[in-house]
Amino acid sequence: MRIIGGTSGGATLKVPKGLGVRPTPDKVRLAIFNSLGASIENSRVLELFAGTGALGLECVSRGASTCVFVELSNKHANIMKQNAKSIGIKSNLTQFRVEDAFVAIKKLNNHSERFDFIFADPPYGEKNKEKRSESFAQQMLDDYNLPSLLKENGSLILGHTKRDTLEFVKPWKLRKTLKHGDTLIEIIELN
Repeated sequence: MRIIGGTSGGATLKVPKGLGVRPTPDKVRLAIFNSLGASIENSRVLELFAGTGALGLECVSRGASTCVFVELSNKHANIMKQNAKSIGIKSNLTQFRVEDAFVAIKKLNNHSERFDFIFADPPYGEKNKEKRSESFAQQMLDDYNLPSLLKENGSLILGHTKRDTLEFVKPWKLRKTLKHGDTLIEIIELN
């Protein structure tokens, strides 16, 4: 796994061993960043369910002004910190929070934090044919604190499996879907 573009382009990222993390593949990240283009420059970014931190580190490499990483696993957060340091990301551009994503969303909202981009590629949910999704991705769309974290014209970039059909409830509006194998990346805006 590597950083695709920007000042750290080509740098290799360390990935935690085991099944506890499912990094967003290089090809999927390339599609995301091709879609977002130069809008990443000077943006404030939040990465939830950060795992390896690949999405947020890619943003900083491409010129984001700051990135807050939220990861429940202390082990994974430590690897993210090592990755940031090893690829030359300055420490003042990153903040690492070891906590549950939904707890972090509420705390960040209580502190009036606002972001241009929120990235989340949470653990995948089960197939939900003939029932509403109960996945982390759907829970994020249902969380009433999350929309308040986005700046006007901001975007939520949400990953999930195609077998998990999401319901886009107000205030969310689907702008674009990127497909790669079993993975769907939804670029979502406020309605």
